[in-house]
Amino acid sequence: MTSSGPLASAQARMGHALFTRIAGPHGYEARARIHETPGPRWFPAGAPIRRVHGDASTFVGGLRALLLQSLHPLAMAGVAGHSGYRGDPWGRLARTSTFLAFTTFGTADDAQDMVDRIRAVHERVRGKTEDGRAYRASDPRLLTWVHIAEADSFLAAYERYGERPLGPGEADEYLQQSGRVATALGAEHVPQTRSELADAFADYRPELAASREALDTAQFLLREPPLPRALRLGYAPLAAGAVALLPGWARSELGIDRWTSRILGPVGGAVATRAVRWGLGSAESRAHLRDSSAA
Repeated sequence: MTSSGPLASAQARMGHALFTRIAGPHGYEARARIHETPGPRWFPAGAPIRRVHGDASTFVGGLRALLLQSLHPLAMAGVAGHSGYRGDPWGRLARTSTFLAFTTFGTADDAQDMVDRIRAVHERVRGKTEDGRAYRASDPRLLTWVHIAEADSFLAAYERYGERPLGPGEADEYLQQSGRVATALGAEHVPQTRSELADAFADYRPELAASREALDTAQFLLREPPLPRALRLGYAPLAAGAVALLPGWARSELGIDRWTSRILGPVGGAVATRAVRWGLGSAESRAHLRDSSAA
């Protein structure tokens, strides 16, 4: 029992560091609003989308999604030109995680308000690629690409590293539930089943290629992560796990198809996910740390 105190303290510190990195400086306030505000939700307790998005495997899935999404030149041009992913990567991560949290766990009113805010932002994001092609973030086809890359990534990561396996039919149920959010954002022809998801990837495949911005993103995320040097050692297995889950063609396009990632990546992803799960711990331990930090 004498070692439980220091171990619990280390777990709480790690959980606090992870949570504030993901959710931003106002993460605790947002979490309280999301989980403590009474009212109907878009998705009931125990729904597949809640299990998938609430699991530590989203760390691996989220990184995979960013790499996969970058392979659409029009989507990548919008990110490179407007999101500040190099100048403010943690701010972008916090905004994305907050959106996922509100739409997955928040009240129906708060979820719709979050969707409305993002749609307003998308209306302002438009421009041209280096080769002169016009893009706009509100384009339903681009929104659908971003969604299928994200849904496929979260699902792949959960099925490989998730704490509790999905039951028969629950992967399709996850796609239907996450598709509701994508449709609310303006996506069209959103896949509702694993079969439809595979067909959607085949449909987009001719449009996908690694632009200069996509290669720069892969370099930034995998070789120059915005982390203190001491934390990069722990980030490496997470990144390897994300790369290992990518389709082979995507790894080849991004120039990151290495035997080390293919062979060692799944092990690294499992280790990283377990470490994140241990660090975040229970809601009670994070609340305790928050109260201790405020004292």
